[in-house]
Amino acid sequence: MHRGKRRYWLAWVSAILSACGGSSGGTVVPPLTQPPPPATVPEIVTERVFTQLSFDQPVALKQAPGDSTRWFVVEKNGFVRVFANNANASSSSVFLDISGVVDSRGEGGLLGIAFHPGFPTTPEVFVSYTRSGAPLVSYVSRFFSADAGQTLAAASEEVILTVLQDQINHNGGDVSFGPDGNLYIGFGDGGGAGDPLERAQDTSNLHGSLVRVDVDSSAPYAIPAGNPFSMNAVCTQGFGAAPCPEIYAWGLRNPWRFSFDSSTGKLWAGDVGQGTWEEIDLISVGENYGWNDREGAHCFDPATGCADNFTNPITEYDHSMGDRSVTGGYVYRGSAAPDLQGWYVFGDFVSGRIFAIPENSQPGVVPAQLLDTDLSIVSFARDNDGELYVLDFGVGTIHEVRAAP
Repeated sequence: MHRGKRRYWLAWVSAILSACGGSSGGTVVPPLTQPPPPATVPEIVTERVFTQLSFDQPVALKQAPGDSTRWFVVEKNGFVRVFANNANASSSSVFLDISGVVDSRGEGGLLGIAFHPGFPTTPEVFVSYTRSGAPLVSYVSRFFSADAGQTLAAASEEVILTVLQDQINHNGGDVSFGPDGNLYIGFGDGGGAGDPLERAQDTSNLHGSLVRVDVDSSAPYAIPAGNPFSMNAVCTQGFGAAPCPEIYAWGLRNPWRFSFDSSTGKLWAGDVGQGTWEEIDLISVGENYGWNDREGAHCFDPATGCADNFTNPITEYDHSMGDRSVTGGYVYRGSAAPDLQGWYVFGDFVSGRIFAIPENSQPGVVPAQLLDTDLSIVSFARDNDGELYVLDFGVGTIHEVRAAP
């Protein structure tokens, strides 16, 4: 299955990851528990769907709220494409084109999309992308539809916030509305090996954090009262004189894909590791997840101390099996794989392996491997019925998760 093209993309990402390499060691802080007995681990397969379609460097796949008739694919180079939710769909059309302003160098580009919960009655869609700057600038912008949700007008852009990026990697880029109606945004630590500017532990900037803002109450946004630094002045281009009130949680290296459990509302995130450990976090307001003092549950920077007051990952895995870059997923709430119900499913971009843990796991649980694939797992997707999909970055194809026959 297109192994030559997959090798090309793995070489590309390996170069990016190697440029950010490092090492870590130390002792696991939370005690490791055992994985569920093998008999209880769900057995799954992935099957390519929409077989007549492929996309150029796709990074996200979404459905609009309450609309199961269409899919929207985000391409890194600045396009959002839309196609009919039909197994025989053979073409897509442009929903949004901002390729003229997107700078997709390194890990930059058009990286995330979030439909307003009231879409299309509220005809607003929010995207996260990078433009040229210092060397990049992250933009989170609102775009409007003038044709009842059929397309977005590129000229309608309203910038919500910007963040100056130190490097061309670790830009984060995921955006999603939470059950509280607020917009959540992920930002990486600014790039470079080991967070050289100590951004993730410095709350006077937005790097290495999950941000929460209210985009409905005022323009460009209001600060939700529950944010830990909500009384401070808003930060400008991602920086301020005091802790940024936009911050919801911090101490993250590069949160690549976060999601809310559609049943419990819990916030799950995959945080890409440095040289040794990949982690999954359950994100709570006001919590510090340790980077760059820790990588996962392990001491990374002994010179600055490895305090025990950080929030531990819910699970982690090392690079011994060829894994190098975690992709966060979803808690499964569909029906195509009944045994998977209530498991949080995630994967690794480089190895193509798919893992899962029960959603009621305690910190330190060992993830169960569900499947070893040839996919470059850049993102998972969830449809409005709770079914789960995998997006392959290298070949540009879409695959559905189903129960093994």
